[in-house]
Amino acid sequence: MAEQEQQKGIAVKIVTPEGEIYDQTGAEIAVINTKGGQMGIMAGHEPVLAALAIDEMIVKKDDQKRSLAVNGGVAEFSHDLLTVIADSAEIADNIDVNRAENAKERAQSRLAHAQEVKDSREIAMAHVALMRAVNRIHVASIRSGQ
Repeated sequence: MAEQEQQKGIAVKIVTPEGEIYDQTGAEIAVINTKGGQMGIMAGHEPVLAALAIDEMIVKKDDQKRSLAVNGGVAEFSHDLLTVIADSAEIADNIDVNRAENAKERAQSRLAHAQEVKDSREIAMAHVALMRAVNRIHVASIRSGQ
């Protein structure tokens, strides 16, 4: 009987260079944000390989919604397994909002300085750092609102 329960839904795994961040079986749907737009993935979905945007990812199971901050990477779905290989990722409950706010301030300062000296490489890097910090703050605030 337990095997049949695990067969329902999809499995979701998120890994980063630091290791596995999330592992869930039996999820009803996972909502990812790709460079091409938002996509909901359920059991039986066609295989997918997509570049991920810096954005929230949602996994729903048993009427419970789990939000995660995913900061780029790729998603691959086949055989009811969604594997996300992310540059970094955090479960909403684990996000330190003060740390994210400080990172946002540092990225804004870095961006302003890079724009002043017209350093296009530094502008791009500071912009990504700012987007990551804003994403973490956004995902944490969604958790607070629940």
